[in-house]
Amino acid sequence: MAGLTYELTLAGLAVGGAAALSGIGLIVTYRATGVLNLAHGAVAMVCAYVFRWLAVDVRLPAGAAAAVTLLVLAPGTGLLLERAVFRPLAVREAGPERTLVATIGVFVLLVGGALLVWGPGARADVPRLPGTEPWPQLAAVAVLSAGVLWADRGTRFGRELRAVVDNRRLAALSGVDADRVAAVGWAFGAFTAGLTGVLLAPYVRLDPYGLPLLVLEVLAVAVLARLRSIPVAVFAALALGVAQAQLTRFHPDGWAAPLLQSVTANLFVLALLGGALAGALPAGGAGRPLAVPGAVAGRRGGGAGWWAVLWGVLLLPFAFGGSDLQTAVQVPALAVVLLSLVVVSGRGGQISLGQAAYAGLGALFTAHLAMAGVPGLVALGCAVLLVAPLGLLTGYPAIRRRGLALALVTLAFGVAVSRFVFVQPYATAGLVLPRPAGFADDRAYYALELGLLAAVLAVVTALRRGRTGRALAALRDHEAGAGAAGVRVPRLKLLAFTVGAGLAALGGGMLGMGARAFDPDAFDPVRGLLWFAALVVVGHDSTRGAVVAAALLVGLDAGPRGGLAAAVIGVLACLVGRLPLSVRRGVPRPAVRRPRPVPPDPAGRPIPPGEQGLRPHSPAPQTPARLEAPAGPRTPAEAEPGGAGAGGAGPVLVAEGIEVRYPDGYLAVRGVSVRVSAGRVVGVVGGNGAGKSTLFQALCGGVGVSAGRVAVGGRDVTRWAAHERARAGVGRSFQQLAVFGSLSVEDNVRVGAEQGYRRGGAAAVERALRLFGLDGPVRHAPTAGLPTGTLRRVELARVLAGGPRVLLLDEPAAGLDAAEAAALARILGALAADGLAVLIVEHDLDLVAALADTVHVMAQGVLDGP
Repeated sequence: MAGLTYELTLAGLAVGGAAALSGIGLIVTYRATGVLNLAHGAVAMVCAYVFRWLAVDVRLPAGAAAAVTLLVLAPGTGLLLERAVFRPLAVREAGPERTLVATIGVFVLLVGGALLVWGPGARADVPRLPGTEPWPQLAAVAVLSAGVLWADRGTRFGRELRAVVDNRRLAALSGVDADRVAAVGWAFGAFTAGLTGVLLAPYVRLDPYGLPLLVLEVLAVAVLARLRSIPVAVFAALALGVAQAQLTRFHPDGWAAPLLQSVTANLFVLALLGGALAGALPAGGAGRPLAVPGAVAGRRGGGAGWWAVLWGVLLLPFAFGGSDLQTAVQVPALAVVLLSLVVVSGRGGQISLGQAAYAGLGALFTAHLAMAGVPGLVALGCAVLLVAPLGLLTGYPAIRRRGLALALVTLAFGVAVSRFVFVQPYATAGLVLPRPAGFADDRAYYALELGLLAAVLAVVTALRRGRTGRALAALRDHEAGAGAAGVRVPRLKLLAFTVGAGLAALGGGMLGMGARAFDPDAFDPVRGLLWFAALVVVGHDSTRGAVVAAALLVGLDAGPRGGLAAAVIGVLACLVGRLPLSVRRGVPRPAVRRPRPVPPDPAGRPIPPGEQGLRPHSPAPQTPARLEAPAGPRTPAEAEPGGAGAGGAGPVLVAEGIEVRYPDGYLAVRGVSVRVSAGRVVGVVGGNGAGKSTLFQALCGGVGVSAGRVAVGGRDVTRWAAHERARAGVGRSFQQLAVFGSLSVEDNVRVGAEQGYRRGGAAAVERALRLFGLDGPVRHAPTAGLPTGTLRRVELARVLAGGPRVLLLDEPAAGLDAAEAAALARILGALAADGLAVLIVEHDLDLVAALADTVHVMAQGVLDGP
């Protein structure tokens, strides 16, 4: 028994050592570049193939083949990726969304290239390096770990690395060569990937899919180490490797046997899923909403002419026969799966890398129901109803996660479903998917698919348009801004994931019926990454793009050698850093410089630069002495005494004893109390770091309070989320503009009218547009690219369209010139005179002095008396 334990421990250390090497490389790359390299496993696979080619086909000694692969090919690949793919992204400050797409592009490009060059078959003749015990690779782990830690803490390069990690732009201004740091990080990361591939290839299946996915699972050790700590990553890798090996000694009987076998073989997958769900990522990895770039983001699905051409192409296969028609059968089914990504990622902005799992579950449930005697179409419908609620498995984590953290959760979910369900004989052995009665023929079944595709297109088009579509676009473009406008962010995320899971299940069932069998490889997680990348490069928020991407994927892979689709899509996704986006994600930071003077309009009002030519004859808006409150249904809160809606002069917003303590223990706000009454303007001033923004966030629901109470109209809202406070009558603006760049000016304002406190419809929208001078042709312009002054008015118009009871403004004059600031002061004064309660946090003391009835001074988290 002791001998068995020792042998299993050695085997586990061998696996853990390879995982530790990958973890070290992933962490170094992330720390040097800010990129979590999802293509790490694909680089390992390519290096393993080249090592085998040199050792087996060229007949070099294994040591020489390894030296060429690890010292030339691997670091050269890293340098090439940094220079050609990721440096343009860093220079343009593209953000994590385009960087993530680029890593996925590199992944599918390398997988597709391997398929084209070496074919899909597995290779079992990879030579082993000298030595069968794990000591050499453990020594490599020790040496690399020590070297990285020494370089990080004891060298100039380490100091430069930390500077680049903290702030790349500031480091460059300080004389640090950020490109050199990033290049070294990529070269080192690729070296460790190559070392992992060379060490693992003799023991696992070497094919274009198996090894990349296996190394992708090793992301678990980097996630558990929070992408920071090398010692934690090494310990986690060795512990998981040994635990996985020791579990093989247990052989239970009955139902527990296949379950334990699955757990043993996929312990790293469970660790990845657990780490991602537990939020084991640094704050930078999850703090920013991850909007997905799309070539046609924010546009409608296409004109009638384009759709006529597209449907004409879809009807062509009716003239085909044989294998051509069998290939065409895949297109409508795959288009339905991709339409699920349009809902979740394209319109909702939530990165989902696990849609292949839902598609596979749809095919699996359809097969089991059909084999149980349920008619084909009924089985397909039941599968959709069964899988759609499973969308909550990724929808619930999405409520509190976004960006890289959410991407890893969805990826881990997809890998777990593949490993624990799709490849297990107890779940999939002997399954067939008979086609519905009357549609067994390929031509008849294709007609059925086109009908289902048309129905799904109608559903997705309806979901993208109207009130729900605008709310989803707002969520995608600026999640915090959407919540402040009253959008029910958690509910909307759950809706997107649930609908997306149902549509993916429908498409997966259609794919299975088309093939008349359940094929686990058709729903492999790598396939899901390819689908995601394909839709992004064609048009992520486009129904037409989903159909085009499906046709492209099927058509490119219809030849005798697979992998062409992955190679083409990979190249396009890698170029995401060099291709312009038609719609900018986000808005410019407020600028403090004064714009150039421009000629006034006929009424004497200066025309903002972005509106020149848009409204040459539009009269200047006149600020009314009294503003009519937006009409609409009154909510129960509106009828409560003491609020502006009731006509009372009592406090609308009351904060008592507010304290905000950060996780590190720092007390940013200390016992602050403030009251804002109807018809009054309260100003809060203070220096940078005084706690003004933290107090503002506490009042709006952006941060939680550790002590104290916040009430609106007499209702305690201390524990309410931001969107709940907005629906209770709290309207707010943002210091850094929160507008929805893919929506027009009018639709931005419409989101506030539809989601706010008083939902007044078209009349409220028109009043808000007219009040802020946005009722001319500019109303139809997309907000992305408009000047800062115009965007400030758009944001305030959206807030006012929701009919708030209290208006909280965080530096509303930032980026405005003197004329724009004066116009803003007049509007705010009129709003207060009309009974609106206003609290303003502002550095412009002249603006505060001109507006405020009461001014508080804040210093060191304490609010002094007025």
